[in-house]
Amino acid sequence: MGQVARAGRAGADAASEPLEVADPGEPGAQRRPQLHRVDQLLDGVEPPPDRRRLEQRVEHPFAQTARPHRRLGLVEHPEECAAALAAERLEELEVPPRGAVEAEEAGQRVGLGRTEVRGPSPVDRVDVGERAARGAGGALAYVDAVYRRRPAHLRPPEPYALAGFLRLDGATRRNLELLETLGGERRGALLWVLDQTETPMGARRLREWVLYPLLEPAAIGRRLDAVEELVDAVELRAALRAGLAGIGDLERLGGRVGARTAGPRDLAHLGVALGRVAELRATLGAARAEALVTLAAALDPLPEAAAEIARTLVDAPPPHTRLPGFIRAGRDAEVDELRESTRDGKGWLARFEAAERARTGIASLKVRYNRIFGYYVEVTRPNLSLVPSDYERKQTLVGAERFVTPALKEHEARVLGAEERLRVLETHLFETLLDALALRQPTLARTADALAALDALCALAEVAHRRGYVRPRISEAPVLRIRAGRHPVVEAVGGTRFVPNDTVLDPDAEQILLVTGPNMGGKSTYLRQVALIALLAQMGSFVPAAEAEIGLADRIFTRVGASDNLVGGESTFMVEMRETAHILADLTDRSLVVLDEIGRGTSTFDGISIAWAVAEHLHDAPERPRTLFATHYHELTALAAERPRVRNLSVAVAEWKGEIVFLRQIVPRPASRSYGVEVARLAGVPPSVVARARALLAELESGAGPAVRTPAGSSPQLSLFAAPDERLRRELAGLEPDRLTPLEALAVLARLVEAARQGT
Repeated sequence: MGQVARAGRAGADAASEPLEVADPGEPGAQRRPQLHRVDQLLDGVEPPPDRRRLEQRVEHPFAQTARPHRRLGLVEHPEECAAALAAERLEELEVPPRGAVEAEEAGQRVGLGRTEVRGPSPVDRVDVGERAARGAGGALAYVDAVYRRRPAHLRPPEPYALAGFLRLDGATRRNLELLETLGGERRGALLWVLDQTETPMGARRLREWVLYPLLEPAAIGRRLDAVEELVDAVELRAALRAGLAGIGDLERLGGRVGARTAGPRDLAHLGVALGRVAELRATLGAARAEALVTLAAALDPLPEAAAEIARTLVDAPPPHTRLPGFIRAGRDAEVDELRESTRDGKGWLARFEAAERARTGIASLKVRYNRIFGYYVEVTRPNLSLVPSDYERKQTLVGAERFVTPALKEHEARVLGAEERLRVLETHLFETLLDALALRQPTLARTADALAALDALCALAEVAHRRGYVRPRISEAPVLRIRAGRHPVVEAVGGTRFVPNDTVLDPDAEQILLVTGPNMGGKSTYLRQVALIALLAQMGSFVPAAEAEIGLADRIFTRVGASDNLVGGESTFMVEMRETAHILADLTDRSLVVLDEIGRGTSTFDGISIAWAVAEHLHDAPERPRTLFATHYHELTALAAERPRVRNLSVAVAEWKGEIVFLRQIVPRPASRSYGVEVARLAGVPPSVVARARALLAELESGAGPAVRTPAGSSPQLSLFAAPDERLRRELAGLEPDRLTPLEALAVLARLVEAARQGT
């Protein structure tokens, strides 16, 4: 998304002012507008069932689609959007790029101006600032329509362009499995590995960092400095994580305080959290990294506010003011007096009951209470003759009658009046405290923001410590050098040792790495691994490698896997070509491109032609983007002889007694076979089918296989198998003896001897 509405910073800082508890009705208790982040636009209101979907639409209105203006939910008609949300029809809204509600009108709702921003592709270059204004305006309209009020703590959001962040389009986020796997699971995604946060706000901040890696070397360096200090200072990191664990979601809690929807339990938790903030600030006093020092300065424990909360509320108050007993004893003399009066009422009733039994001689006489009659005296039917004349009958039952007396009615009025007065007074004291705290909401927001960043930094340090990550070197040169790199997710979930691999990408020498090898060999894992290491480095994280130098990328493009768009009437191949077109249209000299199996969704001739042409275009483009290109078309390995900046890599495979072993090792030579039949056998294809496939493969490789017949006028399918002597020549030409280990050399020799004996 090119433009996102984000909250700005509050102008006035009330942190240094003493906490003044004003009467809610006084002018001093006027609500001060507060600036909050857009992902908390609805904080302070009870969440409806569809709130999460609304938050996602506001945060990333077109991150999940290649044509953002087709399905934008909260853009054209904010009022209709609110109705549609309530009716569970958000996904049915079809919105054109420009609607009946002009951007200026939507912008006036949220105080957001209009900004021209370049969209993600030529067909999608739209006025994203206009759409951001409409989206934020639609969210506010939703609040107005559903809740009939607007949270007073909100301030106009500030637009920010994504020029300062590494761009990741929807396909890249999905293909790299940043937030969830392709199957929709959290386990197995990058965020699942990194999320060692202790607070919900820290988890949200880490998610934001994953989706928006940095572009500025100085900003990346500051994060890396902080992570490095936290990795090295084990005790400091442990103390900070322990302190963060008890804070909870101060970000959302601050929103409820600003909106004045917080309850007694919320404020009690706020008091505890502010105490933890004071401890964290003291702990950070020993930190040296610039980012940690800055965060420590931003933490404001608001000691006056914390003291007022502790003085006013009991330690474990109820969640809302409808339940009594949340004001601490000693806070208000009248509250204490009324509380004692209601508490003494039970003793008075016991004394009254004993006195009436003695006066009337009715041993079974009882004083009871219900909501209909209030307090009453119950006398069983055998004792009705002993009832005094001052008893007033109120109800007749089968076995008893109920009476009231003047003294009992007087006591009831006194007790119930005291309870009502106590409820009103407790509520008044609570609301007065809440109003005073609401004036500190901007400070709470800044403190919560700092805590979220601190939690995310601690999480990155914890992961780096546990997994053995190293600090990458950030370079402004468009190079990428990784020694012994590992896939962060595969090594975390895998039950076996992960095989590390080296990578070198350099636009001047090794611009395109062409990776061939068998399916299941690890090509896709290797491609994703390199992209994830680059992303981790630019978000300010340590990386899973022995050593890494990462040249800044301004965008990462991926074309991985197969999918279709049945609703849009697009085949798997059409989706693949759309994604490829998007990549080729938006290349820059700092792009990192990851392409996996381009052209496999069509005929062999077409597929090879497209893959070859795409590789040539990437090589010859003036931008020279760093590219990882995996393919099962072994014919493409000839590109290395035609284009100077193409390098052949393959996934090593060992053969032993008819079995294949995937070594997962990337070696600097082209693959000689695809091992498709062996992979089919491993996948459980019936033995008869596998045997027939082997026989057909042998015939085709020897040139004795069945002729390929095609309809008249159509192009024949290209044979993937060259003539026998050509195949042997190519395999020998692709060998690099200086790089072969003795075991690999023996395996190659055995394979060549066997091929020669079979005449293939």
